[in-house]
Amino acid sequence: MTPLSTTGNFATLLVTIALLTALCAPALAQQRTVPESPVAIKQSFAPVVKKAAPAVVNVYVQHRVEQTVSPFLDDPFFRQFFGDSFGIPRERIQNSLGSGVLVSPEGLVVTNNHVIQGSGEAEITVALSDGREFPAKIILKDEQSDLAILRLDAKGVQFPSIVFSDSDTLEVGDLVLAIGDPFGVGQTVTSGIVSALARTQVGISDYQFFIQTDAAINPGNSGGALVDMNGKLVGINTAIFSRSGGSHGIGFAIPSNMVRLVVQAALKGGKVQRPWLGASLQPVTPDIADSLGLTTPSGALVSNVRADGPAARAGLHAGDVVVGVDDKPVQDPHAFQYRFVTKGIGGQANLSVLRKGQKLTTTISLIAPVEDPPRDARDLDGHHPLTGCKVANLSPAVAQEIGMDDDTRTGVVVLEVKDKTPAARIGVKRGDIVVAINNEKVKSVAQLVTALEGADGGWRLSVERDGKVYNLAIQG
Repeated sequence: MTPLSTTGNFATLLVTIALLTALCAPALAQQRTVPESPVAIKQSFAPVVKKAAPAVVNVYVQHRVEQTVSPFLDDPFFRQFFGDSFGIPRERIQNSLGSGVLVSPEGLVVTNNHVIQGSGEAEITVALSDGREFPAKIILKDEQSDLAILRLDAKGVQFPSIVFSDSDTLEVGDLVLAIGDPFGVGQTVTSGIVSALARTQVGISDYQFFIQTDAAINPGNSGGALVDMNGKLVGINTAIFSRSGGSHGIGFAIPSNMVRLVVQAALKGGKVQRPWLGASLQPVTPDIADSLGLTTPSGALVSNVRADGPAARAGLHAGDVVVGVDDKPVQDPHAFQYRFVTKGIGGQANLSVLRKGQKLTTTISLIAPVEDPPRDARDLDGHHPLTGCKVANLSPAVAQEIGMDDDTRTGVVVLEVKDKTPAARIGVKRGDIVVAINNEKVKSVAQLVTALEGADGGWRLSVERDGKVYNLAIQG
């Protein structure tokens, strides 16, 4: 072999290596984690922040509350016999701070219900990131989702607003930013990832289905925005898991698809209406899964079906396990409620159901709950232990209003309890069901009123709360 041929082969080898390097360069670049150029070093979330941050606001709330002040509180004798409640009622101001998100150029703001909730008259001021401040009015409060909608009092002003993203497209590992006003220090942006989806065992609101993120969320962030890398709203920051009050890297946000439902209700000028199922559900435990021949303990087990409800008309039976809504998987009753509720009123939804080992699909109508029987709401007064209660006949509509999971129940439910009344003193709460008076089953408000007024010398109350019945014996 001559030196010329050797040189030619070597040149060919160099060309081959160069070609291979060029072909592999993109793959090698994807594996690199350290920036190797000034352009790469300058990469940041700044464009996303500039797009989303102007729509994130501070929400200042002043509650005017009445507090009893006694001139004798410093005297141990009076404190022993009368306590701190003895004295003169005076008004005081209670302040709270949270965050919110502008979702329309006309000045519609989404925040958490717990940010603006409180006793007494509330004065709300919203401050924009550019320093402008506007008074705001509450136009919708939805305790079940822990969301509230405010409207800024500013005619003719066009506000910066944020665009909704479809929260169902999120995946674990997606990058997100949390924007709010933690501790009142001013607008702050933190970054993280979606660390979990469909968290249902959190205990924050009636509709538990949360985005979990490790983006730092602290007190004051409630009501702020969780945004994706397109600067769109994927959630409203709501709560943190913490043992100290500070961020431990576990924060929860209400998905934007639930937020959108509440905003649409506010724009229509009414309350939030959610579809009526007409069935009660329970979790599928490992024992239940074994008895039903299921491979995994997941889904929502139908335990009872109302005869005239949508579930019955869709052909659901007690013992069925609902595992999906419109091809979206359902892990437990909370996940089902979220998937079902966010479909809204009108149209139909397809339910995936397991029945005796067979998978089938059924169609259910998305209609509002009925008020049957009529609620006949009454404020109870007189000489009896339930004075101070507002009660109503249970119907699917009433059950939904108070956040009751089982919309197949009948009877009489407590809607409100006034402070410092006989009912409050014995511990009656909103959502309690009055089962019986003096061993007579209560079926209607009218019957309850008659039984209370007719009791002579004492009352034996049977009250159901969270599936347990409590019996109280009270002397007249």
